[in-house]
Amino acid sequence: MFKELFYPLVKYVSFFNVFQYITFRAAYAAVTALLISFLMGPRVIRRLTQLKLGQEIRHDGPQTHLSKAGTPTMGGVLIIFSVVISVLLWQDLREPYVWILLSAVVGFGGLGFLDDYLKISRKNSDGLRSGVKFWGQILISLGIMLLIYYFRNEHTTQLYIPFLKNPLLDMSWGFIPFGVIYIVGFSNAVNLTDGLDGLASGLVLIVCLAFALLAYASGHSVFAEYLQIPYISGGGEMTVLILALLGAVVGFLWFNCHPAEVMMGDTGSLMIGGVLGVLALILKKELLLIIIGGVFVIETVSVVIQVLWYKRTKKRVFKMAPLHHHFEMLGWAESKVVTRFWILGGMFAILGLSTLKIQ
Repeated sequence: MFKELFYPLVKYVSFFNVFQYITFRAAYAAVTALLISFLMGPRVIRRLTQLKLGQEIRHDGPQTHLSKAGTPTMGGVLIIFSVVISVLLWQDLREPYVWILLSAVVGFGGLGFLDDYLKISRKNSDGLRSGVKFWGQILISLGIMLLIYYFRNEHTTQLYIPFLKNPLLDMSWGFIPFGVIYIVGFSNAVNLTDGLDGLASGLVLIVCLAFALLAYASGHSVFAEYLQIPYISGGGEMTVLILALLGAVVGFLWFNCHPAEVMMGDTGSLMIGGVLGVLALILKKELLLIIIGGVFVIETVSVVIQVLWYKRTKKRVFKMAPLHHHFEMLGWAESKVVTRFWILGGMFAILGLSTLKIQ
């Protein structure tokens, strides 16, 4: 909105020329989202506490988690509000990808909110029935994929893999079911990782930093040609939304670090995972997100292995899944697990970005 309002004034005052620059608007989108999240945080936490919207804890997990029962959840509403306001202020709203991503924010955020609300109202850790939740994710993802396909460009349906500058194949209409599975998968991956104070928040910051660089480079024809990556017209504008998300999560992490005053809940984790998945599909970085978000992938794989192996042998591979709980059950302090997973997340991000020059 600010660009539409102020940039035309450049003919009167040269200062307003800054509103055409993505880097300027992205930086202030991050600051705006951070300030909203930071300043509104205490009020949101107070209100969630008053409404008794507290987290329900599994009794078969680490016993140290029982003390967290009643900690306000649904903190993802703070992230959603901060991102939406910041994006509406600083983004170029004529770009269709903006509205596609905002639909992901609202769609997955709304589904997560309903899941959290049912958990709280029923006073247990069961929210939406798994089938209902899964089909809800499918329908939201399908709507988003149809929009992406409608606004497709020459690269949209192509599959690129790290280390190769040319696409592996053109998926044609198969890009739609591929994208649906991809978005649902990554939405659930972030959701599964959100189990310790600050764990998912910190990892999201790392992924956002990496994808802000990727988005800006993908939307800049010179950088894209130099790095030999697909040039995505309008992709650079995604930097604004990514840094808005980063700023919102930084503000949220102030209250979510150990011991957490508020939890993200499915409201935040489903939304963030869905948005990251959509970003990767738009920017043609689907496989690169799997590397950069490697911790999310490992956490998901640990759950799959645990479930399949237990069904077959009635024995467990891990003491508890997702993987972060396994290390807690081994006696690691929660803060140690979180810090080490953050370090691992940073290593994955560096590995992912390094592939840009090895192709």
